Amino acid sequence: MSNSTIITAGLIGVVLLARHGDRTAYFQDPTTYNSTQAYITPLGEQQEFELGGFLRNTYLNPDSSSYIQNISTDVVDIDQLAVRADAGGGNVILNSAYALLQGLYPSTSKSEMTLANGTMVLSPLGGFQYIPVQSLEYWQSPSLTSWMECEYFQSHLTRLYTSSAFTNMSAVAQPFLTALKPYLGSVSNNFTNMWNIYDHVNVQYTYNKTYYETLPPTFLEQARHYANWVQQSVFTDSASSSIGQIAIRTLLPEIIWALGNMTEPSNKVKMSIQEVDYKPFISLFNVTNATLSDPDISGIADYASAIAIELSQNSQGQHEVSLKFKNGTQDSEFRQLKMFGNTSITLDSFVAELFGTGITINSTNNWCFSCNQTTLRGCSVFNFSNDPFLNGVSGY
Repeated sequence: MSNSTIITAGLIGVVLLARHGDRTAYFQDPTTYNSTQAYITPLGEQQEFELGGFLRNTYLNPDSSSYIQNISTDVVDIDQLAVRADAGGGNVILNSAYALLQGLYPSTSKSEMTLANGTMVLSPLGGFQYIPVQSLEYWQSPSLTSWMECEYFQSHLTRLYTSSAFTNMSAVAQPFLTALKPYLGSVSNNFTNMWNIYDHVNVQYTYNKTYYETLPPTFLEQARHYANWVQQSVFTDSASSSIGQIAIRTLLPEIIWALGNMTEPSNKVKMSIQEVDYKPFISLFNVTNATLSDPDISGIADYASAIAIELSQNSQGQHEVSLKFKNGTQDSEFRQLKMFGNTSITLDSFVAELFGTGITINSTNNWCFSCNQTTLRGCSVFNFSNDPFLNGVSGY
């Protein structure tokens, strides 16, 4: 059969970015974006479990238009999944991944096994399926937390906070922040602290009954609005290869590698899942120009949101990718987005746009060089003595 007559039903595979679920309060230093620990809540676990169930119905259901060809539907084939999660910050993200996987592959009696002596054995909790998750510690790689300890990113923050756009928006927000002050406790109401302001209001509104009953109408909405503006400004930049996009630049090599592998006949992985914070969502939407056609997706994605980069094959045999987004529990379905003005583009075009233009950061050495970091996060093993700004070379 010639390539011109190839017709493929369903998807070949999908790369997913999933945001963690609801958590306890935590603080992000607005000058560095280093953060304190937080812990996932039962609400967050339920949100992630529901997301896993949604993904199951979308990709593991043979009747779904997005069914992934030849994927195991009930009993997991662990060779078909690649799951990675940030292990820091109180394990909010790592535990979110586990909760998501419980919904994706729930307990089943079909996982029962017969021993040589004829005994039937079922795993605990009615056939709970144990799926490996690669937990990435902070010190192992900057891939999932690339903005932390990045000196050039901190310079980006300084430039942002002194810009006219930031100063003007701060002035607009000031009457609201003054009115909000009685509801912030010890939290500073400085506009640079907008993320922590919103997080405090959101957590208290969710878990503090008195706060829930006394917070004036629209205050939570207004706090979210300004936090969205600040975070959109922090994690984007004027150029795709600039440091403000750092949150996605270190993840893109993993995404591109996973999609490329899925095109190989010998590949077994059909679903690659990266459990992350909200920051890569903002940067990915920006570098793919998705916010140009859908500006309302700017800002902070809700808890248990998901981005899907789906891989398929068109009638000419070309591999294509498309971008979809589900904004937490408020969305019942994926929303089709556009990348570079198109609802789908060839994989070759996707790689050329995002890999061949200096956007990606594909090694610790490259990250050290890109961040002007020579000592922390493993950078001390590299030799930057010739010129820390221009020549990052391995010390081995």
